[in-house]
Formats: sequence, C-alpha cells, structure tokens
Amino acid sequence: MRMSNLERNTYVREQITKAMIKLLNKKEMKQITIGDITDMAKVSRVSFYRNYEDKEDIIKTYIGKMILDWQKAHPSFEGEDKRSKDDQMLGSLFGMLKEHSDFYGLLNKRGILYLLRDTLKEIYGPKPEYPNIGAYVAAFMFSGIYGWIEEWISRGMQESADEMIMLLKQRQI
Repeated sequence: MRMSNLERNTYVREQITKAMIKLLNKKEMKQITIGDITDMAKVSRVSFYRNYEDKEDIIKTYIGKMILDWQKAHPSFEGEDKRSKDDQMLGSLFGMLKEHSDFYGLLNKRGILYLLRDTLKEIYGPKPEYPNIGAYVAAFMFSGIYGWIEEWISRGMQESADEMIMLLKQRQI
C-alpha cells in the first residue's frame, strides 16, 4: 500500500521529531548534526529540509503542535469573570506542560527552553497590528506568564496544575 504525500510527510516529520528528542536525551543541541538526525530517523537530508529550516524548527514545530492540540481540547470557561477565566486557562496550560514534563524538563536541561518562549510569544505575545499600549500590555502579560512557566519548569514542576491555579489566584495583579 502506497502512502499519500500527506501521509509520507507526516511520517517523515514524526520520525525526525522522535530522532531529535532521542538525540537531545544523549547530547546538547549544538552537538547534534542534521546528519545525526536524518540517520537516526532513516530519512534523507532532502526530506529534512523539505519539512524544517533547521534543528530548532523541529522542536518549535513539536511545541506548536502540542499547544494547538491543547487549544482544541481546552474548555472555554464561558460565563466566568475574566480573571477567573484567565486563571482556569493558565491552569489548563500548566496541566498540558506537566503532562509533557519529560520533554519540557529536557528542554530546560539542554538550555533550549527559550524555544517554548518563542513559540508561546508567537501565539500569545504582542502583535504588530496592536496599538502601542495594547502591545505593551500584551508584552507585560506574556512575559509574566512565561516567567511563571520558566521558573516552575526549572524547579522541577513540583506543583500540580490545580496547585498552580491556587497560586495564580493568590497573586495580586
């Protein structure tokens, strides 16, 4: 049975992602070559470059997929006040991160957790079309939320998502 182009590309991306994560478990990002990735994934360099720009793109794409899956599954919390809705949404985000704690812990260990920041900023950070004040507020909020996430991950994700919601509710801003 022959695979369609979509199935083949999906398979190639999955193999490359799995290979990259296996390699990150063994060595630093800067020590991993495209050849290491393609050899382990059993795909060609052409296939790699058809799907990714560079090694970081593999991780950013994987994070983006996790966030997209989370957004699709995440409840809307309609009818609640904004702060309560935000707390519940953030708690749900912490839950998704905790669910993938091995992966995010690995990114932290390898010093590449900034790839999570970059991906979240693309989605939730300030946008060029925002008026200045809106961009400044979005940057402030994004940076604060990411700070919570980064510190929580660096401390070993000790709290559950529910505990993080309680901590978020205790904040003054």
